[in-house]
Amino acid sequence: MSFMQIKDLCVHYPIRGGFFNRVVDHVYAVDGVNMEFEKGKTYGLVGESGSGKSTTGKAIIGLEKITSGSIIYEGENVTNQRRERTSAYNRDIQMIFQDSHSSMNPRKRIKDIIAEPIRNFLKLSDQEENRRINELLAIVGMPEDAKYKYPHEFSGGQKQRIGIARAVACNPKMIIADEPVSALDLSVQAQVLNFMKDIQQEYGLSYLFISHDLGVVKHMCDHISIMYKGRFVETGRREDVYKNPQHIYTQRLLSAIPNIEPSTRIARKAERQGVEAIYQTEQHKYYDENGKVYALKQLSSTHSVAMSTQDKGGN
Repeated sequence: MSFMQIKDLCVHYPIRGGFFNRVVDHVYAVDGVNMEFEKGKTYGLVGESGSGKSTTGKAIIGLEKITSGSIIYEGENVTNQRRERTSAYNRDIQMIFQDSHSSMNPRKRIKDIIAEPIRNFLKLSDQEENRRINELLAIVGMPEDAKYKYPHEFSGGQKQRIGIARAVACNPKMIIADEPVSALDLSVQAQVLNFMKDIQQEYGLSYLFISHDLGVVKHMCDHISIMYKGRFVETGRREDVYKNPQHIYTQRLLSAIPNIEPSTRIARKAERQGVEAIYQTEQHKYYDENGKVYALKQLSSTHSVAMSTQDKGGN
């Protein structure tokens, strides 16, 4: 049972030109996206740079203006209400940013950084706030005296843990994680990802996990949507997308996942070359003559793919 639905979400940016600086066109950063979020589950949003995945996450949390569409949260349309800082929606939906360093004020101590959402939404006494900060530092595996330090005194992995502590400070229901480990070393990535799964199980969190890395998404997510030019080209359960990818773009992304087995690397190299060749042919285009991505067609109750009306079952 989903607690939040995103319906036909669009984020369009006007392009102005001419003598009178009129709107002459639009950039369709996000164009008709639909999602549903379930308690305790992770929804993966995957695409290359510029596909619109980060814009989607920012629009959901209120950092980007929505052109059209709706956000239904626990049965209520909160599309135009979510920017109220004291609203339940803003308290329940939090975000972990890709660049943990730039998301923190370098002049503030860690205790004040973690306390930002607490002061906005919980209004605790000084003693209660201090106790909560100590609890959060313990949850993310940081020593209590870390609260007196500044962001530059920590490593990238430690700063990302602090960012997670800030995100869970008000006991949210969902966290939007925008490329949360892409700037970290592989060994640190694994630690942070496993930690995110641990706190998800402990607190029943839901995630919107945004990434360009299908290998990471496979480890984290229950449901995956592949995004290209602001729209979904394939969406389904993790098993559907990984074991039976139907869209040529999904196949291309999967073929790029590194693998240490030599035989698998050779097979994937051949597959990647084949995919690239097919990718150029007319019958496998995934957008029409106007540059619009084809509408999603349902292959099963849990798997949909963008295809032409002439296609009968994917690629």
